[in-house]
Amino acid sequence: MTKRTPRVVRLPEPLPQGESILWRGGPRARPLAVHVFHVRLVAIYFAALLIWRGVTSWQDTGSLLEASVSVLWVSPLALAGLGLLGLFAYLVSRTTTYTITNRRLVFQFGVAFPMTLNLPFKQIGSAALKRHADGTGDIPVSLVGATKIAYLVLWPHARPWHLRRPEPMMRAVPEAASLAAILAGALKEFAATTGPDAEAASAAAPTSAVSPDRTDPDPPTGGVSDRPSAAA
Repeated sequence: MTKRTPRVVRLPEPLPQGESILWRGGPRARPLAVHVFHVRLVAIYFAALLIWRGVTSWQDTGSLLEASVSVLWVSPLALAGLGLLGLFAYLVSRTTTYTITNRRLVFQFGVAFPMTLNLPFKQIGSAALKRHADGTGDIPVSLVGATKIAYLVLWPHARPWHLRRPEPMMRAVPEAASLAAILAGALKEFAATTGPDAEAASAAAPTSAVSPDRTDPDPPTGGVSDRPSAAA
């Protein structure tokens, strides 16, 4: 069975001269459902609830039929809850695109309101990797200087529980180890080419914000500007 490829959203603006795309892709729906929306834990909760309801009904009435009917009344609620989580994971996977260039990291996301987040490498302090058993993983990046983005704006593309200093996070990306190596190499090369003067200036870099996407009819040879996107 083949895996569904996430829909890739084109970049909103042409890439500046000298900038090139190193990787572009999106999260997988199933790992999102499992690791971000925790459908397995929710399924266990509903299963325990159904068992408890069936046992208590049988103890009260002594009728296996009435106990079964009691369980059937709650089952649609459990199925609906799991279905909504699975649907949302699918929609997130279909509306999210991560792009790594030789100068920046770009998040394009939003089920209802598409947005673009530009993170120039001079605003990224470090990156980490959390791998899952299925080969996918999460890659959070820490931000430096005055760069700060609201946690609720980023979610679910935010590192869990980092509320005071939110960290953008690529979620459930395939071949996460290889992708982390690509990002690490790009960051290292950027640091080597910019030199200490650019690193010293990064602390005074303007705050990156989130802006709504604009429709771009041109072919996907375009990309993003060299400045952080401005707030909508």
